[in-house]
Amino acid sequence: MTPPERPVDVAVVGAGPAGIAAAVAARRAGARGVLLIDRDRLGGIMRQCIHAGFGIERYGEELTGPEYIARDIETMEAEGVEAMLGTMVLDLSPDRVLTVSSAGGVSRLRAGAVVLAMGCRERTRENVMIPGTRPAGVYTAGAAQNLMNLRNIMVGRRVVVLGSGDVGLIMARRMVLEGAEVACVAEVMPVPGGLARNVRQCLDDLGIPLLLGHTAVEVRGEGRVSSVVLARVGEDLLPVPGTEMEVECDTLLLSVGLIPENELSSRAGIELDPATGGPVVDGSFMTNVPGVFACGNALHVHDVADWVSEEGAEAGRSAARWLSGDAPDWPFEVAAGRGLRYALPHRSGPGGVVKLRVSEPARDADIVGVVGSTEVFRKRFARAVPSEMLRVELPEWLDNVERLILEVERG
Repeated sequence: MTPPERPVDVAVVGAGPAGIAAAVAARRAGARGVLLIDRDRLGGIMRQCIHAGFGIERYGEELTGPEYIARDIETMEAEGVEAMLGTMVLDLSPDRVLTVSSAGGVSRLRAGAVVLAMGCRERTRENVMIPGTRPAGVYTAGAAQNLMNLRNIMVGRRVVVLGSGDVGLIMARRMVLEGAEVACVAEVMPVPGGLARNVRQCLDDLGIPLLLGHTAVEVRGEGRVSSVVLARVGEDLLPVPGTEMEVECDTLLLSVGLIPENELSSRAGIELDPATGGPVVDGSFMTNVPGVFACGNALHVHDVADWVSEEGAEAGRSAARWLSGDAPDWPFEVAAGRGLRYALPHRSGPGGVVKLRVSEPARDADIVGVVGSTEVFRKRFARAVPSEMLRVELPEWLDNVERLILEVERG
């Protein structure tokens, strides 16, 4: 028997910073029945991020993750947004019917608009295929963070961190502050994967070695990790024979990349961008499925939580406008050209904001807009690195354009 459908104006999937910001913004933009759905509790990953560094862009002050998200939750409750917690979204149809499962059983929601804000997940040892035995003591950095910060469980005493993403850098510092020794952080790329401030504060200030151009080629140990074998990599990022070195440790933390969470998006028929792993969206953050929007780390992996919240709010406002019949036109395609990993949104218009990531670090880099073979604008950045997202506001006078290509020109 098919369960009855409950109507809602805007359903937001995911109650982290993007989802909460989307729900609040949709409510403030006129949507009355806003429902926030999450399989766990309010706050998402922010609850375990007890370090400072959040809120600098948004609030002009440094907050811990719990402090940051507490402000959002307080605002959400004041706006009267309903939350359905401990609830898993099993399915999303192209006509915006959500099948959900909670302690009360399976039910269905028919939404006028849907905002997808499921966040992202970590790559595991299986994703990066590290050979060796399968002992205890191998964790993703986020799992270790959860165990230590929320459950008061110390995960190891001598640690190797593989990958220099922000969570890995922060956990390297956290391990030292809790009395562990971090033998090194190994990064396969020639540049760090995290923010410059995290490299400085988490590694340099504590004297933790950063081995660039290195990867793990074997995990050793019976029962518990006893060592990790590292090796240098060549320009092809493959290990160079004869460069192996064994590092004794009892714990390996993996910070080897994040993947936007989009199984639900795929089931709804939403087109995904191979470069980001998230949906293809227009300047309103609407996907190719009408009335379904995406934002935050489910759309593309961010480096600053403040921008996750900003993007969530924009998506929430767009969902409410779409419900009222006020859907703006986005007249031209935006494509990432030479030197860029991606450009987003995939459709925009005059005055739109495009978010970019470069493929390689550069100083005095120009982002150049090209239509056909003609340069139409450029913007200079003193520093551009893959770990930090860039933002470019398109000129208001940009019209009669079908396809805009953005490229990097090095100074």
